[in-house]
Amino acid sequence: MNALRERTTEFALRVIAMVEALPRTTTARVLGPQVLRSGTSVGAQYREACRSRSNAEIISKLESTLQELDETDYWFELIERRGLVSAERISLLRQECDELIRMLVAAVKTLKSRRR
Repeated sequence: MNALRERTTEFALRVIAMVEALPRTTTARVLGPQVLRSGTSVGAQYREACRSRSNAEIISKLESTLQELDETDYWFELIERRGLVSAERISLLRQECDELIRMLVAAVKTLKSRRR
């Protein structure tokens, strides 16, 4: 779990760097805070999951983390389609977002299968 904790922190730091590099346009001033909030929330939600007291609670927290990742990817898509950052930069962030989603989906499935 420590590796994933570090990975979500690094993801947040990369999101922060991307937001700081956005142009000073009206669109970027709206989308930037949205992706900043959801992208940095991923690590906080994951940390909450790590402190859960039961399988049901950890599943709930991990599913919240997945919701934040999905929302973050939505903002990435809008930023990418508007051309607000380079395709390479957003592509790497979206790839990491996708990998985090896959890992957390697998974790949730494993936890749910243990409940049966």
